[in-house]
Amino acid sequence: MTLHLPNPDGTLRAYEPRSEPMTVSGGSAFTSRTVFSAAHVVADPFADTTPDGPAAVDWDATLAFRRHLWSHGLGVAEAMDTAQRGMGLDWPTAAELIRRSAAEAKHAGGRIACGVGTDQLTATATTTLAEVRTAYEEQLAVVEESGAQAILMASRALAATAQGPDDYLDVYGHLLRQATEPVILHWLGPMFDPALEGYWGSSDLDAATDTFLEVIAAHPDKVDGIKVSLLDARREVDLRRRLPQGVRCYTGDDFNYPELIAGDDQGFSHALLGIFDPLGPLAAQAVRVLDTGDTEGFRALLDPTVALSRHLFQTPTRYYKTGVVFLAWLSGHQSHFTMVGGLQSARSLPHFARAYELADGLGLFPDPKLAQERMRNLLSLYGVNQ
Repeated sequence: MTLHLPNPDGTLRAYEPRSEPMTVSGGSAFTSRTVFSAAHVVADPFADTTPDGPAAVDWDATLAFRRHLWSHGLGVAEAMDTAQRGMGLDWPTAAELIRRSAAEAKHAGGRIACGVGTDQLTATATTTLAEVRTAYEEQLAVVEESGAQAILMASRALAATAQGPDDYLDVYGHLLRQATEPVILHWLGPMFDPALEGYWGSSDLDAATDTFLEVIAAHPDKVDGIKVSLLDARREVDLRRRLPQGVRCYTGDDFNYPELIAGDDQGFSHALLGIFDPLGPLAAQAVRVLDTGDTEGFRALLDPTVALSRHLFQTPTRYYKTGVVFLAWLSGHQSHFTMVGGLQSARSLPHFARAYELADGLGLFPDPKLAQERMRNLLSLYGVNQ
């Protein structure tokens, strides 16, 4: 069945969907790279909520999606930006998500790391660094008590309160001394969250990088790795070459991930990526090919996915979660296309149409007919007559 998809100029184009999905094989655990998928949450579509009210989550569907990722050998990065932290997912619900997912990971034998932030604290002119530390400590305790690895995320409250690099050194040094196990440090750029502009005490990224590295150098035994989400491949490569021995670089670059994971003669990046939510099975297959030493085969599988990723993460990048959930719905991982906080309205119909076209072209949908029917229903809802 031909679908008529809308263009940004209001015209329609004919598209012939695939009839068969891409064939993806399973396999053993990864040996050459550590790979996390930052997983989305599934909203409860029947909850009587408002965009600024507490989040309502469909726990069964949310946990089922995590089992899907683990079944392909991927780790789950929980309660991260992809799960709408700071964009609909409040801290009490995030804490419950962490506890439930960590318990599920133990049962399923899956790897899990969880985000630690300060989103229960709204910074004001009187907020102190001590209050920021306390907020971080509360969340760190929840993650560690769950048995998951901690990811120290960038903090809006710290960005608003810190007066310079020394304040970042103080707060992160305090947290790293407290952490019982090595953590992942997360540098999320302002393209993902404008409130994080000037993180590490400077809008000059070279100066910010120096402070970031100073934090790591002071506590290398407490840092498992860093997650860098700056969408700048050159800067990530330069940064990973300056890391202390044994500290991993987990790419968070959803524009350049194939080349960064493949690496060069001086090293490579592991991965902690939002795009590996919709790409999970294909990404896992590509990493297993890389495990054999076949870099060309790895790139042949993953390079064609970059166009989809760049589309989902286009400006304003922080709304990429909408495309991720849209593809999960088309793929049959959830029965509806609603999001926490009503974020399903954050992208346009032409954006969805192009996302469908790119994902279908890659063969990402396990049931292409289901995806086609759901896309047709969405088009009809928007008034596009097929």
